[in-house]
Amino acid sequence: MSAALYAVFVLATGVERLIELVISKRHAAAALARGGVEHGRAHFPWMVALHTGLLVGSVAEVLLLERPFVGALGWPMLVVALLCQGGRYWVIASLGEQWNTRVIVIPGASRVRRGPYRFAWLRHPNYWIVAIEGVALPLVHSAWITAVVFTILNAVLLLGVRIPVENRALAALRS
Repeated sequence: MSAALYAVFVLATGVERLIELVISKRHAAAALARGGVEHGRAHFPWMVALHTGLLVGSVAEVLLLERPFVGALGWPMLVVALLCQGGRYWVIASLGEQWNTRVIVIPGASRVRRGPYRFAWLRHPNYWIVAIEGVALPLVHSAWITAVVFTILNAVLLLGVRIPVENRALAALRS
């Protein structure tokens, strides 16, 4: 795979993220209109910056450091990255109108128990998908520095801030 084709793939991933943001805004507005309460708003810009950095960093590393496409690594990582897209849409479909990129909880709402959320042992499936994708997407074209940096920063943000905020917010939902 050429660097240009890889850049197109990452750009397509970015366009997909923008589509997700449109869906998220619609769902968030509906949740807030139904009395939803947003939690942890201050960390959201950091998440946007991190995810933007993943996309920009992946392409920049490939172009600036002339990372090669290594088929034995790149093709399996491409499959994993594409599977992550499927997983992301499974999450979105399972959460329905409760899905958005923010932490908004509607008082009295029930927890979702379908799709990947039916597995009690799998906590926060979307974050697992994001973590896997954060490794796979850059490694499609050997952008290992981006994969490492994103993984570390993502772990700090998710484990240190986002997941605790979300767990506290979700504790108010009916089981």
